[in-house]
Amino acid sequence: MYGSYTGCTGYTGLRSAGAAAVLCAALLLTGCSGDSGPAVVGQQPEAKDPYWVNPDGTAARQVATYEKGGDQEKADLIRKIAEQPAGEWIGPDDPEGEARRVTEAATKADRYALLVLYNIPYRDCGQFSKGGAPDGNAYRAWVDGVAQGIGDRRATVILEPDALLHLVDGCTPQEHHDERYALIESAVERLKQQPATQVYVDAGNAGWQSPEALQEPLRRAGIERADGFSLNVSNFRTTDVSTEFGRKLSAKVGDKPFVIDTSRNGNGPYEGGDPAETWCNPPGRALGEPPTTTTGDDLVDAYLWIKRPGESDGDCKGGPKAGAWWPEYALGLARAAK
Repeated sequence: MYGSYTGCTGYTGLRSAGAAAVLCAALLLTGCSGDSGPAVVGQQPEAKDPYWVNPDGTAARQVATYEKGGDQEKADLIRKIAEQPAGEWIGPDDPEGEARRVTEAATKADRYALLVLYNIPYRDCGQFSKGGAPDGNAYRAWVDGVAQGIGDRRATVILEPDALLHLVDGCTPQEHHDERYALIESAVERLKQQPATQVYVDAGNAGWQSPEALQEPLRRAGIERADGFSLNVSNFRTTDVSTEFGRKLSAKVGDKPFVIDTSRNGNGPYEGGDPAETWCNPPGRALGEPPTTTTGDDLVDAYLWIKRPGESDGDCKGGPKAGAWWPEYALGLARAAK
């Protein structure tokens, strides 16, 4: 129920209770999707959203394809996605190079980079996005590579979607628990050595576990040293529900702030069909609030598009493989957006 590596198009893992979407950074930075070339997209006003918009992302390339074919209506719809900053998911093979390329591009545009790290050993409980680093030493070396690639440039890191929740819900075998806590804690410590890096440890979503169940895992994972936690990654819980949940959890972990993934939560979660697959390409969903750091709530640092809208959750409901760009679904999200 998650996702799998799909080469140039990326690797995405979406869990029924809120999971990770992984997109190969090489696709975003080299344009290997084979489309006709990126449309020109600019940056959002810095005061509203200081995060970098990738001008060569899959959505931008889809805009270019529609415009070249004379379909301006669809181009305008996909532009709603292409013009917003979204998370850059760092792949397993060249963490230093990918982090450097993204952060250098963001710095050149005078913006923050938004990075997502999703490479913990025994990732995703052996399901669609199974894999991750082969062992703890490899993971620490990978995180060190990311940190070196970031350098002193401005970056916000979303750390290991689902990793803690899979300990809480029993999905990850007990023999891996102590190591995972130690690895996430060490990742927080290493990344915070970079002078301009923010780190948010993932805490799932409001429909997965209770704040009471999460407070001790977050403490063991180093939330005290982190800048905060992230909620709703790749999920559909509304912003209001996520905010209420986040405030309750924050009160249990030292009043830490949090960020919310609003990429696809405009119509809230899907309640129909097979309850075990409400997470997978649910119909009738919509883009949520555009990314911004102006949230009106002192505890909510930002609304972010951590999941890239328009990528399939998996081969369910007519979708392609997890992680593949699915323009029809992207169009639906954009059309339904308020």
